[in-house]
Amino acid sequence: MQMEQQILRIPGPTPIPPSVQRAMSQPMIGHRGQEMQALLEALKGKLKPIFGTKEEVLLFTSSGTAALETAVVNAVEPGEEVIVIVSGAFGDRFTKICEEYHILVHRYDVTWGEAASPDQLQHLLQKHQDVKAVFATFCETSTGVLNPIKDLASVVHQYSNALFIVDGVSCIGATETQMDEWGLDIVVTGSQKAMMLPAGLAFVAASKRAWEAIEHNQQPRFYLDMRKYRNKLEENSSPFTPAVSLLLGLKQAIALMEDEGLSTIYKRHQLMGEMTRNAFHALNIPLLTKDTDGSPTVTAVRPADFSAEALRKVLRSEFGLTIAGGQQHLKGAIFRIGHMGYCNPADVLQIISLMEIGLRKINKNIELGKGVRAAQNVYLNNK
Repeated sequence: MQMEQQILRIPGPTPIPPSVQRAMSQPMIGHRGQEMQALLEALKGKLKPIFGTKEEVLLFTSSGTAALETAVVNAVEPGEEVIVIVSGAFGDRFTKICEEYHILVHRYDVTWGEAASPDQLQHLLQKHQDVKAVFATFCETSTGVLNPIKDLASVVHQYSNALFIVDGVSCIGATETQMDEWGLDIVVTGSQKAMMLPAGLAFVAASKRAWEAIEHNQQPRFYLDMRKYRNKLEENSSPFTPAVSLLLGLKQAIALMEDEGLSTIYKRHQLMGEMTRNAFHALNIPLLTKDTDGSPTVTAVRPADFSAEALRKVLRSEFGLTIAGGQQHLKGAIFRIGHMGYCNPADVLQIISLMEIGLRKINKNIELGKGVRAAQNVYLNNK
């Protein structure tokens, strides 16, 4: 194997399209000049359809976790009550952020690998009637679950006056998101997943009712103050030094998304998820999630009779193929395959083919080509 050749198929960061890399290599421009103003003016309108909103999408030079913290610190005050849906490591992260700010958290713990239940959420809302917000993870990256955000939002608004705040880091741009129509009050994501960029940008959008809460929130905040970003964005500027190169890349990434069309992007990701899942079904290798709960952007596999870490190691050493392991109590028990952003069905066929060889290398008795054939049939039947 050529050591410089790497095949990155983890659920973030994801590969970068060559044209986006070239865009980020453009000469630096002044972050307070007219060129930057023109860039921000163009970007702010183009981000709205990806979120399914007419509201402004704020741009932060930060990680996705900073976006989660932004949602917490702007919407909720110390001492207030919230419900956090914890279906994996990133729901748990929402809990930790809330607790750090002395917010009273009622956890709705979901078995890892399962989707949150709207009925269970309804029960909690009826039990805790003073909650200020409900936090949920759209795609739980650690388990490969896509939570039923539309249905959860409906329950939140039917049974409470709480804000519904959504972590969309590993699916916005790959999964249909209708923030306004579904009643999502704050939605956040990061640049390094389906948005096809390096890490370093975060995106936050808020509904009108969320903005009312933000305006009246007495919680101190400085760098993560959404009001600063909204006010500066109205002037096509930013309150602090932006990641100029990433913004230049973002313009090109959105151009690629516009060329393909959002509905086509969503279908492509759904297809890749189905190809991946059906391949492992054909190989009789268990998945962590049910097909009805599985995400179109990441698939979690829970082998019963071979080592997930042994497979990851041989794929890395033999082919330069990097897939992700498990997190927290699933560490060593699962492996995760990212198929989002700059990824297409041909990449999925490559992944499955290499995995079959890797499985044979670690003495897992499988029929070569069986998984690939199943993935091929899914592709053909979807055309």
